[in-house]
Amino acid sequence: QVQLVESGGGLVQAGGSLRLSCAASGHTDRRVVVMGWFRQVPGKEREFVSRIWSAGSAWYTFYADSVKGRFTISRDNTKNTVYLQMNNLKPEDTAVYYCAAGVYGPITYDSWGQGTQVTVSS
Repeated sequence: QVQLVESGGGLVQAGGSLRLSCAASGHTDRRVVVMGWFRQVPGKEREFVSRIWSAGSAWYTFYADSVKGRFTISRDNTKNTVYLQMNNLKPEDTAVYYCAAGVYGPITYDSWGQGTQVTVSS
């Protein structure tokens, strides 16, 4: 089981930026092949934001249309940390952001963090 701890959330004005971090620890019998970010607003389903996954020696990224061009996901393998740089934030980006990791493929997640609140004021 991989433990994930998010940080970096907070309150920011519209148009501002935040960088979320997700530190992974622990170990599994299989290598973590995907890490992603999701977000959730009270009363709504959890929404995919972005993921970064490995295929062989290459890393690939993917974004939800709602954040494409504004958010950037990256990974520091030396620190077992994944980041989400969020620029030009909008009030509709307000949510609890969750980090997730998976060992079975690029779209399957089996470990989740506790979440970090991001609030964007207008």
